[in-house]
Amino acid sequence: MSLLSPALKRIKPSPTISISNKARELKAAGRDVIALSAGEPDFETPDNIKEAAIAAIRRGETRYTAVDGIPELKAAIVKKFKRDNGLDYKPSQISVGTGGKQVLFNALVATVGPGDEVIVPAPYWVSYPDIVEFCGGTPVPIETRIEDNFKLQPEQLERAITPKTKWLIFNSPSNPSGAAYSHDELKRLTDVLVRHPQVWILTDDMYEHLVYDDFKFATPAQVEPSLYDRTLTMNGVSKAYCMTGWRIGYAGGPEPLIKAMGTLQSQSTSNPSSIAQWAAVEALNGPQDFIPRNNAVFKERRDLVVAMLNQAKGLTCPKPEGAFYVFPSCAGAIGKTSPTGKAIATDEDFATELLEVENVAVVHGSAFGLAPAFRISYATSTEELEEACRRIQRFCGALD
Repeated sequence: MSLLSPALKRIKPSPTISISNKARELKAAGRDVIALSAGEPDFETPDNIKEAAIAAIRRGETRYTAVDGIPELKAAIVKKFKRDNGLDYKPSQISVGTGGKQVLFNALVATVGPGDEVIVPAPYWVSYPDIVEFCGGTPVPIETRIEDNFKLQPEQLERAITPKTKWLIFNSPSNPSGAAYSHDELKRLTDVLVRHPQVWILTDDMYEHLVYDDFKFATPAQVEPSLYDRTLTMNGVSKAYCMTGWRIGYAGGPEPLIKAMGTLQSQSTSNPSSIAQWAAVEALNGPQDFIPRNNAVFKERRDLVVAMLNQAKGLTCPKPEGAFYVFPSCAGAIGKTSPTGKAIATDEDFATELLEVENVAVVHGSAFGLAPAFRISYATSTEELEEACRRIQRFCGALD
């Protein structure tokens, strides 16, 4: 009899984490590796947020809290949803977890079982389909097209919905493509969802504040209020507030679902870190002026990377509206041979050889459900990005 649960056979380690770990190991071994694989801002957590955490420690806020969030943080989240999204929630409709991933995990484990289908537009964040499969459900990927800037089209969504569809997981701006949906683009999708009352919407708004070129963010329950009662709107402080290691995610949704998620969390991690929760209170309630300053830097980096990648032989890189990723197609490199003599048959081969030959770590597109492509995170210094893009240009030019 095997020691391990059969459920483990339905999931695999996160490719993004695996590649980031490999890049760190090579760096530690003395290789001049530029890692563009991690989805993490390179800016420091703002000082006022750090000070709020230190003050919480000094006040003795170091004990267990309510399982799914302290009242002060829930109040700050209620205020944020109203201020930024025009959504009205009560504290009893708010769940706080140890990062956005736990919130997503709780929601899916609490609702998905064998026979349930979950629509996942591709390219998708690597964890979505694995969590669905862990629950015993069936992920239904929909491949978006580069000519649509990797955005799900209403007719694609309509075709994918069946009587077994329980959730649509919707991520805008997207990890890995950076694609963000305008109000009108969202309305065309919500019009489809209105016609299918069995489908719930799980929105991942983690990159909400990281948008460029006067783009105006909107979220499904805001665009179509009739979907409010079957939408879980998830967000967190990791990306916009540069707090990845603090591990605070949150969601607003219907009270029965929030209660079920709390029950699950009570038997897994229990409460998120008390200190990180107090830091998140300050993040949401405190000054927001650093966000546009950071975004100005991200926009410059995006424009640099898009321009340089589109000068690389065999690559095509759309300009995304948000997040801090680009998702270039490497279709023009498939079928060629690397300087090491290895054939480039897949985008994983492309990424492997790029790391081997030029010491640049990227994540292959097939890990996100759409190939041939790769993801670059431009949340690193401009100097490193310029050097990495020069190496990528050199690598593509040397393919035979």
